[in-house]
Amino acid sequence: MDEELKKRLSKDTDGLLTYEYIANHIGLCDDIMDELIANMISVDASGQFVASAARYLAAIGSEAYAPQISTLIAAAIDKDRERKYLPDLIAGIWGADYADKADSLSAADDNFRRIYKRLHPSSLI
Repeated sequence: MDEELKKRLSKDTDGLLTYEYIANHIGLCDDIMDELIANMISVDASGQFVASAARYLAAIGSEAYAPQISTLIAAAIDKDRERKYLPDLIAGIWGADYADKADSLSAADDNFRRIYKRLHPSSLI
């Protein structure tokens, strides 16, 4: 990441600037994506932009950005204590019918299992 971008993103207080940079430079910033995500995670206290970035990258290229999406989802789970963003995140990543396939998704993906348990604490999965 060049010094000018570091300086600009050092002013990011909640993750929005970093999210906007990713959205406006997708495909051009792939070589620094991990650094951008680390910056977003460090400043996004609520998980709002972390969750949005995970959904955005999944829509753009879920396979190409799989490691970054996984990192963002894990951070969103940790940050979204009020469960404001997790419902949209789980549906955006695993589909609106995620509850119908909860058992298989839970067995295959730890992030899914963690979100599902947060949203449905009395569930048996």
